[in-house]
Amino acid sequence: MNWDDLRIIAAVRDEGTYAGASARLRIDETTVGRRLSRIERALGLRLFEAADGVRRPTRSCEAVLAHVEAMAAHAAEIGRLGASLEGPVGRLRIASTNTVAEAVLSPRASDFLRANPGLTLQFLTSSENVKFSRWEADLAIRLRKPDKGDFAISRLGDIKLYYFEPVTTEGEPILCAYPDELGAIPEMQFLRTKKARTRCVTDNVRVIRNLIRAHQAAGVLPEYVCADLLGDRRLRASLLPKRRDAWLLVQNHLKRDAATRVTIDWIRHCFRDLAQS
Repeated sequence: MNWDDLRIIAAVRDEGTYAGASARLRIDETTVGRRLSRIERALGLRLFEAADGVRRPTRSCEAVLAHVEAMAAHAAEIGRLGASLEGPVGRLRIASTNTVAEAVLSPRASDFLRANPGLTLQFLTSSENVKFSRWEADLAIRLRKPDKGDFAISRLGDIKLYYFEPVTTEGEPILCAYPDELGAIPEMQFLRTKKARTRCVTDNVRVIRNLIRAHQAAGVLPEYVCADLLGDRRLRASLLPKRRDAWLLVQNHLKRDAATRVTIDWIRHCFRDLAQS
């Protein structure tokens, strides 16, 4: 079924002739007849009877027209949708780690979405990087500078890192670290200076945070998940000399898209707000 063909049924019903439908739809009269014959063959139905030079719809045609009119109403609503929404319209997929989405983006997303009713955000959260070159996401936030690729890369800012350890504990605190494949990140570079044996290995920042909050473990956390821990008197917090860079990846074909530009500005605001707070 082709929507352009289905519109012909309604035009012939309203005008009563192929010539009238042709003038209304601004297509050739022979095209009207050919397309109508194609629909009848596809449906196995007779749609019109000729009587006194007028094409009159059959009962089967009336049943088909009920659906066509409903489709036309929906098409009209779709056409009015853009005019009813203020600002840019679009759906954007943002890839990031779980904690960036939870602690940096989502707390600030409600105000952004209310201010931009035409936008929809889809958060793709994982500890694994999406295949950006295969368009699995429109935007991506990375905490390591990616290799060059067919996308735009810009720096969002840097993230403070804190080493937490309990002030008092029985024996050595449980040292938490990240997997070996993350050995180049500032967190792991700092932890390698510690003489204690690593007892907990995970790429989940919240797991490390929960162990530290129990006052029995030591580890490094980014600033966006440890604000409450900095005020905990049972923990000693040390600011690391190195920080973690945050990078924004944007698909090249979206760089000038209005919805994308607004979303990029919002993501930058989220990281500026994080730095100021």
